Amino acid sequence: MHIVTGGAGFIGSNLVAALCARGEEVVVVDRLRQGLKWRNLAKHPIAGIVAPDDLPAFLATKPPVRALFHMGAISATTETDGDLVAATNLALPQMLWDWCADAGVPFIYASSAATYGDGALGFEDDLRAEALARLRPLNLYGWSKLAFDRRVAQMLALGRKRPPVWAGLRFFNVYGPNEHHKGRMASVVLHKFNQIMKGEAATLFASDREGIADGEQKRDFVHVRDCVSAMLWLEAHPEASGLYNIGSGQARTFLDLTRAIYAALGRNADIRFVPMPDDLKGKYQYFTEARMERLRGAGFTQPPTTLEDGVRSYVRDVLMNAEDPFA
Repeated sequence: MHIVTGGAGFIGSNLVAALCARGEEVVVVDRLRQGLKWRNLAKHPIAGIVAPDDLPAFLATKPPVRALFHMGAISATTETDGDLVAATNLALPQMLWDWCADAGVPFIYASSAATYGDGALGFEDDLRAEALARLRPLNLYGWSKLAFDRRVAQMLALGRKRPPVWAGLRFFNVYGPNEHHKGRMASVVLHKFNQIMKGEAATLFASDREGIADGEQKRDFVHVRDCVSAMLWLEAHPEASGLYNIGSGQARTFLDLTRAIYAALGRNADIRFVPMPDDLKGKYQYFTEARMERLRGAGFTQPPTTLEDGVRSYVRDVLMNAEDPFA
């Protein structure tokens, strides 16, 4: 079987769908609560759901696990509860790393491009301790993800036991199906689509940085199916174990993204700018672009989905299905 923590979430549920599609037995570790997350799993024959608090006891039964994908995390960049974030984003992946190392199970975990902070030091997926020590995340979430990357580097340097296959994945700005439950943290594609369908203009944050025009902030937008393809490839290639960026490799503006949504809908663009929220000032990334040379050099050759193609398929094939906009 495969275990996917956060398997009812955004990236996790897309991974579950791909694993189920190839006939794998998949156990999801997650909390469904009262929202829409159950619909992310509704179309797929999962083997079961384990509550996160019950995961240690489940693993203690020594289930026949082929690989463990750890996508679960406190992912809100606005979260301020340091104890909760440390327990979930640092202590839990450490426990899972140790279990996989002892059990001989491949371990693939979600890091984040938030580890790069404002991007001033670049976006090099370098696991050397000195490279990791230079990074300055802008928020608690980014710090927690960097803290575990640094712990992995430390364990490797000390020669500690490791899983037979392992990979840390620094996801950039992921968009695609199954993100309705994420609220404010959902992709710009979903937020702008919802605005447009309400008959409103699409709003973007005005720039508060000299030399950057409104809407010209740039991010590396990557379709979730490209993330899933990379994860499945890494599972199958133990020689490629390491820390990797997962992005398109090309920064695009928020204007490009929003215009692609309007084009997918066959409408003329109506874009307006609003002030940057106070809680994001000084913590907002104005440029991200994944350096993809390391993953390409490891042998992953699948070309990225273009922004226009990815937005078109997400909008037309998924979001426009008002009764069932889930994959």
